[in-house]
Amino acid sequence: MTASLPTPQTSDDDWWRSAVVYQVYVRSFADANGDGVGDLPGIRDRLPYLRDLGVDALWLTPFYTSPMIDGGYDVADYRDVDPAFGTLADFDAMIADAHALGLRIIVDIVPNHTSSAHAWFQAALATAPGSAERARYLFADGRGADGELPPNDWESIFGGPAWTRLPDGQWYLHLFDPAQPDLNWRHPEVRAEFEEILRFWLDRGVDGFRIDVAHGMIKAEGLPDVGFNSMTTGRRQSELLGKGRLPYFDQDEIHDIYRAWRPILDSYPGGRMAVAEAWAETPQRLARYIGPDELHQAFSFDFLDATWSADSFRKVIDTALAEATIVGAPTTWVLSNHDKQRHVTRYGDGEVGLRRARAASLLMLALPGCAYLYQGEELGLPEVLDLPDELRQDPSFLRTGESRDGCRVPIPWSGDLAPYGFGPHGSELSWLPAPATWRALSVAAQTGVPGSTLELYRSALRIRRGHPALAADADGVTWLAAGPGVLAFRRGGDDAELTCVVNLSDAPVRIDGYGQPVVASTDLTESDGGHVLPVDAAAWFDRR
Repeated sequence: MTASLPTPQTSDDDWWRSAVVYQVYVRSFADANGDGVGDLPGIRDRLPYLRDLGVDALWLTPFYTSPMIDGGYDVADYRDVDPAFGTLADFDAMIADAHALGLRIIVDIVPNHTSSAHAWFQAALATAPGSAERARYLFADGRGADGELPPNDWESIFGGPAWTRLPDGQWYLHLFDPAQPDLNWRHPEVRAEFEEILRFWLDRGVDGFRIDVAHGMIKAEGLPDVGFNSMTTGRRQSELLGKGRLPYFDQDEIHDIYRAWRPILDSYPGGRMAVAEAWAETPQRLARYIGPDELHQAFSFDFLDATWSADSFRKVIDTALAEATIVGAPTTWVLSNHDKQRHVTRYGDGEVGLRRARAASLLMLALPGCAYLYQGEELGLPEVLDLPDELRQDPSFLRTGESRDGCRVPIPWSGDLAPYGFGPHGSELSWLPAPATWRALSVAAQTGVPGSTLELYRSALRIRRGHPALAADADGVTWLAAGPGVLAFRRGGDDAELTCVVNLSDAPVRIDGYGQPVVASTDLTESDGGHVLPVDAAAWFDRR
């Protein structure tokens, strides 16, 4: 299979413009030492699988030294590997093997907050209010006669107040868990520290960064109230994400940070890049994060949030492509990630959800730009909805009852019993349990099986990499006339065309005149020289 994979069509510096990036949730991908937790040697062992799948790069969730209060997004040391995941030597060996296989490595960077175990925060706790150590974070006096009330009405994304009071009376800001204190990005020492962190990992060969909470580092001057929160109105402030403005997110000054980061990335060879996890009020504000003097990409979460309808997808796609044209950068598509319910379940779960998820994957992979896959979506994994409460580790669950653990269950590799080859032979340990139904969804169970979701992804990725109509410089789509509830668009030109058709209606549709089908999310039937596309299905047609 490896020998048949075409080489990528992008230049070295522009690889990210049309790349397919595979997100590895490190704790849940592969466990090399049998302790039930995924690790860097486990990723290294499975690199040939990812090469054969046909992806271009891996995005690794945080593997840094951490108390793991938020799955590693609470970083205590940004320049070392947590012992649960291995060592720096393991990282170096993994990235060397990845590069030898033609895979690039993107690592997560978490700049909005540190762990409360970070040396900086520990030093802040050990000093008095007004100290230089506390200036690196956002400490403030409380309101009320004795400062007993939080400094403002800001709310944690994980629920509850965004402020915690110390015994000395001061409060510190944490937009997430109390174990994740927010940094003060107006402090020059903070900015200098993260610029050096970028260089540390770039020197080790990383090809890019995914920036966690990329919209959050700058807070409005004076820390003004929002005006409501769940305590006062029952409405959570997080409901405004992507829909409105909050004084602690998407402030204009944040772009100064990325204008300082871009020259650092550009100073290294090979197209080093950065992608923003950013939420903004409008697509236009999101587009501001992208450009030749800022970041290379920003996730299009509107695509992830689109409802299962032709109108919803068409609106999101048109808006994203228009904004991409303005900023001169590719759109970045995503259907699932470690923070969102898996799209098999979002689209209806069971057979309906899987049919729709397979069709959505062909829609996404046919679009111009970069696509991000979340580990296990190539297996058609659903969300695990029945995890015992006592096993859930998401801090959001402890504060709100809402849990992201169901999309973080270790993926199945082989065998009939959980954890399905997650660890070395004979290991029965897994930090979260996989359901019995996953035995039929394992990599081994689907490999070489015609019609399996894994083989669908492999086929689509092979075509995407080799078809001239899907080349990085073949920007834009041409929408074609289609019936109600049907999306049809063409990529390419006179010499090579590829047409994607997605049936989101409630009846099968007849497809004529687009060429030969080359991949379909479900079996097509022939009819009078044409083809019939079933409900909740997609297909690519080739004309050359």
